Amino acid sequence: MRIIKTDIVTREDIQYLVNSFYTKVRADELLAPLFSAVDWPHHLPVMYNFWSSVLLGDQSYAGNPMSKHLHLPLEKHHFTRWLLLFTATVDENFEGYNATEAKNRARLVADLFQFKMGLIR
Repeated sequence: MRIIKTDIVTREDIQYLVNSFYTKVRADELLAPLFSAVDWPHHLPVMYNFWSSVLLGDQSYAGNPMSKHLHLPLEKHHFTRWLLLFTATVDENFEGYNATEAKNRARLVADLFQFKMGLIR
């Protein structure tokens, strides 16, 4: 855990956030089974690029995150837990504009995925 909370301003901050978050996901009884087949050495850098693009504007991510999740047996409660863990991870380690933006963007991603998967209207 970080002792002094700062905003998310560097790629190293993104990496810390992503690594901390997925440590929680991999230990979570609800979400861990969904991520059991993930190739973590490949997936984590993709997530660094995604969140760096979203929060720092570095345009390092190229892909379609929705298509990567369509095959998973996701339900609304999975998104609720994912968002809870993500928000908690941000709040435990960061504060500031980009920290708030990370939580807002995660909520938008969760809502968009659920809408496109027919889980919310």
